[in-house]
Amino acid sequence: MTLEKLDHEFSICKTEDFSGIKPEGEFTFIAKTDDEISVVCKTQDVPENTIARNDGWSCFRIAQALDFSLVGILSKITGILAQANTGVFAVSTYNTDYIFVKSENSEKAARLLSEAGYTVV
Repeated sequence: MTLEKLDHEFSICKTEDFSGIKPEGEFTFIAKTDDEISVVCKTQDVPENTIARNDGWSCFRIAQALDFSLVGILSKITGILAQANTGVFAVSTYNTDYIFVKSENSEKAARLLSEAGYTVV
């Protein structure tokens, strides 16, 4: 399986409302629950009405569309990183999964995943 390292720095944010979010951004992940609105986006696109944020994330994307019948893909990847004490933040879309690691752990994550048999490009 191939993982593509994206060439952007990302931020994970919590916003007051939807007004400052730029859904037309190249990468904008929005989640709303009964008590928060979370946004994952390129750092340059962080909404102005952000009330909390965590910067400095790198992203690996599974470089293929995943069938819903596939089981354990995200679990295997996060397990490899967890064994090396590397925290992750994951986002799933209809097509695939995105695994975020702190930027200072990006090279380590790429190496660990390569050693585990993943192709990292």
